Amino acid sequence: MIFDITLSNTTTDISKKSNSLLLKIFSDKKNLKKELDDFLSTKNIVLNSSIKKNFLSKDKHEIKFVNNAGKPDNVILSKIFADEKFDVDKFREMMSKLIIGLKDGNIDFSQVDLPNYSCFEKFYSSPEYFYQTFVEGIHLGNYTFDQYKSDRKAPKKLNINFNSSDKSLKAAIKKGNELLKAVNFAKDLSNEPAITLTPAELYKRTKKELSKVGVSVTALNKSEMKKRKMNSLLAVAEGSDNPPYLIILKYKPAKRSSKKIALVGKGVTYDSGGYSIKPTDSMIEMNGDMAGASAVIGTIMAAAKLKLNVELIGVIPAVENMVSGRSYKPGDIISTASGKTIEVKNTDAEGRLILADALEYASKLKPDEILDFATLTGAVVVALGEFTAGLFTKNDKIAHDLKGSGEKTFERIWQLPFWDDFSEGLKSEIADTSNLGPRWGGAITAGKFLEKFVDEKIPWAHIDLAGPALKHKFRSYTEKYNTGFGVRLMIDYLSKK
Repeated sequence: MIFDITLSNTTTDISKKSNSLLLKIFSDKKNLKKELDDFLSTKNIVLNSSIKKNFLSKDKHEIKFVNNAGKPDNVILSKIFADEKFDVDKFREMMSKLIIGLKDGNIDFSQVDLPNYSCFEKFYSSPEYFYQTFVEGIHLGNYTFDQYKSDRKAPKKLNINFNSSDKSLKAAIKKGNELLKAVNFAKDLSNEPAITLTPAELYKRTKKELSKVGVSVTALNKSEMKKRKMNSLLAVAEGSDNPPYLIILKYKPAKRSSKKIALVGKGVTYDSGGYSIKPTDSMIEMNGDMAGASAVIGTIMAAAKLKLNVELIGVIPAVENMVSGRSYKPGDIISTASGKTIEVKNTDAEGRLILADALEYASKLKPDEILDFATLTGAVVVALGEFTAGLFTKNDKIAHDLKGSGEKTFERIWQLPFWDDFSEGLKSEIADTSNLGPRWGGAITAGKFLEKFVDEKIPWAHIDLAGPALKHKFRSYTEKYNTGFGVRLMIDYLSKK
């Protein structure tokens, strides 16, 4: 963390303290000049006329200056209007940039004068969620993964106060704090190097943290998976000295829930590509190939913290895909727990192999829905870019609700075609299916492969988050570290159940 942050919402103006910052966000385009003049007068801030004119101009959106006339010491004036350029991530990104920008400064106290919700209510589901985006942005910008830096310093304390005693704001702070703790845990897992986060360590850390919030965490070991004939999962794991685990998470709400949902997450803690080995540049970020697993873990952690009234089961096949004399090979035929056989055409298409047995296991638990999350293909990034996840399902209700939650949380997903015609490319002359389709539509054929291992009576969706789960230069809070994508999306989705 950059700072040890304390968030509050009171009418007390902490920008009157030393080493303070005041951020004022203007949102009334028609009355901007009057609103600015009233603000400067109320705060006893003297603003140079040329700077004031610059801020009131069409092209200037923010000014920063040192207030030599008194307190606050530093002032940021910003204007954001509910116009055609506005999106629901504006305030998240604004707060994230604020925190990152304060990193090398000397600020102890920050006062945020919030804009009027009524100007933006058409974009948000409630005042609480509007305020929550500010809270989320602060925590997103505050995240670092620096525990392996020898010069790391203890985070400095920073108090941030929102200028309101609104109960909606108080609730937003509470929910945002709890939600982002889970997001940060998911981030920590996906940023951890593979040398420390083995499958066993993933199980250990998940059990330690989620047990604290009442989630049951158990695992099937290698011998138990052999008994269940999970040979597809075991084949991928065979090349590594680190044994695999099928991690199982169970969250039950205090009240009886009408829904039981299974979340399945790809947990490849490191992917060398196996004998279909990756080039070095592609291997560097493969500690994040378990971001599907971390999304599931973070979601169930957040659901327990927020006491969502939906029963959740997490199923995480945790393996390493390595090269050794024991490794599975292109041309191998593997049997699965479902009884179906697979011709291996590429050992770097390993995520779908471990998910085959995991999805079959989840299906036997008879949930009302199954959703799986995986950094499954590079093809989905080619199709949709780095900041969008691919959605594959035949269930219109799931698709509609997931896309709605994606728009709301700005963890956006896009539905791709999922016609059965794409299954033609997976045919094998020597097995029930192959694990690789043709070059074209690779993200879709990967989803069609997974579909073969899900009970057709159970509504199911596959989310390929290979782009947005890994660090990318889209937002200030996604640029340096793997992102924990999917947790905020899923909490919104599950809250509607």
